[in-house]
Amino acid sequence: MFKKPKRKLYFLVFVLPTLAAFIIGFVYPFFQGIYLSFCKFRTTSDATFIGLGNYVKAFQNEGFLRAFWFTALFVVVSVILINLIAFAVAYVLTLGIRGSNIFRTVFFMPNLIGGIILGYIWQLIFNGILMNFGTNIKLNSAFGFWGLIILMCWQQAGYMMIIYIAGFQSVPADLYEAARIDGANRKQLLGHVTLPMMAPSITICTFLTLTNSFKLFDQNLALTGGDPGVVSSGGTMIYQTEMLALNIYNTFYKNQNSRGVGQAEGVIFFLVVVVIALAQLYFTRKREVQQ
Repeated sequence: MFKKPKRKLYFLVFVLPTLAAFIIGFVYPFFQGIYLSFCKFRTTSDATFIGLGNYVKAFQNEGFLRAFWFTALFVVVSVILINLIAFAVAYVLTLGIRGSNIFRTVFFMPNLIGGIILGYIWQLIFNGILMNFGTNIKLNSAFGFWGLIILMCWQQAGYMMIIYIAGFQSVPADLYEAARIDGANRKQLLGHVTLPMMAPSITICTFLTLTNSFKLFDQNLALTGGDPGVVSSGGTMIYQTEMLALNIYNTFYKNQNSRGVGQAEGVIFFLVVVVIALAQLYFTRKREVQQ
């Protein structure tokens, strides 16, 4: 009798190519990037180990610090506005109004458009308005900041709306009926029934908008490019609307002598995103246990 081939062989045939591609395309570059953050280099073949020098320069870089705090402010404002808009739209669309499915599709569609395209589209819109006042979005950091906020809200609110709609639909109808019997009005239903039951959806949307806002690059590059630029007292050009991802990109590619610093900034950026992701995982699981 012929022996049946072992299942492990089939398993290896399908898994090994994918595993090899993952190691070559992600694991090796990831650890090489961490190593290069401790080196001075122009290309990966001429790297010289210098210890923590790149990290010291990163935290002394005025442009990097400015980009970090600008990004932090942007994240706080965008997270609040996106979630308020998405929650309000989802609440209205779950009231059973006519044409709600069409509205869901329309609100979700901006999320399907690429960030670069959105950036240039909104740049044309904003500059078309601002030219009537003798300026444009790249000449004023306040216009640039709020332009990025509007763009981000327009793109992300529809996606978060879908998650909130799923959360609204998951609330048991029995809870609403029991609350109405006890004399609760619509405002009390929202505060004492809907919001507590929507906590998992709120947690997910909050952290999704937080990570998406923190990692923003395409839209920042296309809409403002970091402009306007101001020369600091130390003679460094500080770009007023440059976010963290764009600052790392410019540090790495615009000056070959600062590629190690750009790599160190990238590692710092990665660690911040990891902390945010772990916090999201912790609070999401905590909500699931409470439910």
